[in-house]
Amino acid sequence: MRNTHPISVTLPHDMAAMVKAKVTSGEYASESEVIRDGLRTLQARDAALESWLKGEVAKSFDEFAEDPSSGVPSGEIMDRLRASYRENVAKRKSR
Repeated sequence: MRNTHPISVTLPHDMAAMVKAKVTSGEYASESEVIRDGLRTLQARDAALESWLKGEVAKSFDEFAEDPSSGVPSGEIMDRLRASYRENVAKRKSR
């Protein structure tokens, strides 16, 4: 019994060239292997995102729902981001 299902995929020229280059270099035995590896990477990324959302984001939301005073006002967050950005720009200029 076959564990695969053939499909047709149309790729932009640059992606098709990348797939062919991976096979030509010997990194992969076939174009299908390149695509399968890319899909496995996508699955892993999606699983990591789902885990982060369920673990960290949901936990933070629940903590805030229990104690809204634990939150940081958006204006304060923006102030921190702007200060951090200015600091990083100043560091780059001083190099």
